[in-house]
Order: sequence, then structure tokens, then C-alpha cells
Amino acid sequence: MDFALIMFVLLLVTGSIWLLDRYALAEKRATGAAEPWWVEYAKSFFPVILIVFCIRSFLAEPFKIPSGSMIPTLQVGDFILVNKFTYGIRLPIINQKIIQINDPQRGDVMVFHYPENPSIDYIKRVVGLPGDIVEYREKHLTINGIEQVQLSDGDYNYVESGLNFVHTERKMETLGERQHALLVNPNMPNVHLGSVAEFKGHENCTYTEESVRCRVPAGHYFMMGDNRDNSRDSRYWGFVPDNQIVGRAFLVWMNFSDLKRIGQSI
Repeated sequence: MDFALIMFVLLLVTGSIWLLDRYALAEKRATGAAEPWWVEYAKSFFPVILIVFCIRSFLAEPFKIPSGSMIPTLQVGDFILVNKFTYGIRLPIINQKIIQINDPQRGDVMVFHYPENPSIDYIKRVVGLPGDIVEYREKHLTINGIEQVQLSDGDYNYVESGLNFVHTERKMETLGERQHALLVNPNMPNVHLGSVAEFKGHENCTYTEESVRCRVPAGHYFMMGDNRDNSRDSRYWGFVPDNQIVGRAFLVWMNFSDLKRIGQSI
């Protein structure tokens, strides 16, 4: 069950008991009589649950990075904070936007509900905005006919789960005015055609052995992992609609395997 939904149910239960006691039960208790245990617990937990629920719903929410699709920006085991209001205020549970603030920008690292299974949260980098024509060919990204600047930055090696050693090339790419690091593996294809799903909006994309080219529909975003050849992203499952956005990742607050990562901005 969704954690936000659990918190909401607990908030309703404890809040209802608090109100019931305040306006009904307390008046019927004898002077000096102890509160029932369930009233005492509800009144103690209600303000705590209310504060946590509001913070997670409207300010910031923690997430843990489970895979290496965003290496080198994010490492497996990073605990990150996600800004919940930068793209607008949304109602909890139903994720309906009620106040517009900012739109996602190219280069943002964004958490969203996975289009193929909205109960799962994904994190990728925003590459294409609504109306953009995005093409990925020969390890280079082109947006609206303009190839995004990409500079070599040496080699990058890491170990995957199962002690699989991976050798890649590290690049510095500029999306708009933002520069970020990414990894490419020259020995891997630009896209694994056999893994491409029949997603909504598939007709907006053209696939070949060498490239993928997509026009991003209105109200949607094209996402890619920074570990370009080890990321299942919009090349495979399509576009992220605005109503499935969770927020923008902005800080690594903990990594028990590498304490030096604590406090790194994203």
C-alpha cells in the first residue's frame, strides 16, 4: 500500500479520535479520571502524523536510489530529498495539481511515477520538454536539431550488483545552461530494440538500429538516465505525463556506504 495513503488513513483515525474526545468523550468523564489508552495514544500521535504528512506531501520527501541508472550523479544506496512544491502544489494521494509554480526544465533530476506501473517511483533526468524533438544517435543527444555539447572527462569504472565490473567513458554534457556528468559504453547499442514497449504515444517515435527519435507530446516529458547504456528510460517506455510528476531531487542526505556523499547537491 502507498505510504502516503497509510499516513492519510492514520491521520484521519487519530484526528477523528482527538475531535471525538474533545467535543464529546471528555465531557462525560469524571473529574480526574484517566483517558482511555486509545484516546491517549491518538492524541499523542495525531500532531506528529500531521506534521510528517504535511512535510512529505507539500515540502520534501525522502527516497532511496535502488539502481545504477543515474550513475555518476547518483549512487546506489543514496538517500535523497525531493522538492515537492517546485513544480506546483499537488493534492496528496491523487497527485492533482492545484497551484502552478514552475515547469520542469531540461537538466532537472526528477522523480515521477513509472508510467508502466504508477505504484513505482522512478528517477531520471529531464531531457525533452513538451513539443521538443529528441534524437539519440551515436551516443549523442540532439534536441530540436541542436546537438547538445558533450566533452570527454576520462574513464569511469564501477561494480554492479553481482560483482560485475563495468568500464565506461565519462562525459560532461550541457543541457540548456546546465552541465552534468554522464556515462556511455561504446560497446553497447544506443537502444535495445527488443526491449521497447508499445507505450502510449509510440507513434511519436522512430526507431532504427542506430538511433531513436521522438517528438514529445504536450504535457509530457522525455526522461533519460545519466548512465545512458544502463538505463531503462523514455527510449523504452515512453513519456512522463505531468500528472505523474512527484518532484525535483535536490540533495543527497545519506549514504551509509559512502558518508562523503552526505550533503551533495543534485
